[in-house]
Amino acid sequence: MSYGNQHRCWAEIDLAALERNLFRIRDSLPPGIRYVAVVKADAYGHGVYQTASRLMQTNADAFAVANVEEGARLQEIARGWPILVLGPVLPEEESALVQLGLVATVSSTNEAIRFSETAGSLGQTLDVHVKIDTGMGRLGVWHEEAKQVFDTVEHSDNLRLRGIYTHYSDAVESPEFTHQQRARFIRAIQSAGLENRTDLLIHADNSAGTEAFNHENPFNAVRVGLLQFGVTQYPSSVFHSVSIEPVFRFNTRIGLLKTLPAGTPVSYGRTYVATKPIRTAILTAGYGDGIPTAASNRGQVLIRGQRCPILGRVTMDQTVVDVSAVENPEVGDKAVLIGKSGAAEISVSEFSQWTDSIPWEVFCSVTKRVPRIYSTARE
Repeated sequence: MSYGNQHRCWAEIDLAALERNLFRIRDSLPPGIRYVAVVKADAYGHGVYQTASRLMQTNADAFAVANVEEGARLQEIARGWPILVLGPVLPEEESALVQLGLVATVSSTNEAIRFSETAGSLGQTLDVHVKIDTGMGRLGVWHEEAKQVFDTVEHSDNLRLRGIYTHYSDAVESPEFTHQQRARFIRAIQSAGLENRTDLLIHADNSAGTEAFNHENPFNAVRVGLLQFGVTQYPSSVFHSVSIEPVFRFNTRIGLLKTLPAGTPVSYGRTYVATKPIRTAILTAGYGDGIPTAASNRGQVLIRGQRCPILGRVTMDQTVVDVSAVENPEVGDKAVLIGKSGAAEISVSEFSQWTDSIPWEVFCSVTKRVPRIYSTARE
């Protein structure tokens, strides 16, 4: 049975904008800096196959994913590209890691020994990046103890050092601490005598990184995640002047229009009560699609270029909005959750503020029942 190609809720992914963003980011970097495209969590909810394919066409140098399973999926289309697994590898995943030819992150001497033994038992060599903990307190060997890990990797016949990296914990809010982390990272590399190894990818900076590249630093690569998808919220970043475009738009539709008299409560818990007669629209999406309940009585949508506040609690499948200011709304009209309508726009950053979250979480929270519609044309 066919009922046309209209959707009740959908996300639009502009792959041409993604491509233009990559080119602009590259143009902002010094010559020779390599581009590691972070596409973990299904490319932040954008769809890893589609986005990675476009990034490959646009000459990304390498990819980064969260775990072995994501690496295996990506390798279906990106065989031959280096794929760095950023997260820890479970013991039962080690053989697959080696056999797939993924690049492992090493955070400890014990990990290095495990990986070496697994690779040796399979008669293969495993490429690795050593991660240094400079103040994140998560993965990575503590910066003062890094030399032991480097020595273990370098003395193994089954491991091949391909890169070194760290991760900043507060690059947006604390440039001072980020500067301290960067200094720790450089000292750890220098203490191991690796600062002049041109065969290694040395990367610390991501979309929020600061003061990234100068003649005193050994960095020759950058990890880019959210920025390539069009999110700019990093005033101190080396990319602060890059003009990038949103890639992601999130839409739903009006399913019902009705007028409520004054005194009528709206949705569960009666958290909103109309103080005067209002015209409402019931949208065909809710938290089952990715509109979080935190947007209740706080968020807005765009209908025919007008901002329409969310009324009451967001429910699983529907959301109620006030359309009193909209001229002649109709059932079936598009309601924009993230994106543009006429001259008005709701950015993912604004949406995340209403929902007490961050843009990364917003993208990843748009659920699998929301179809992704891809725009591929180059202008």
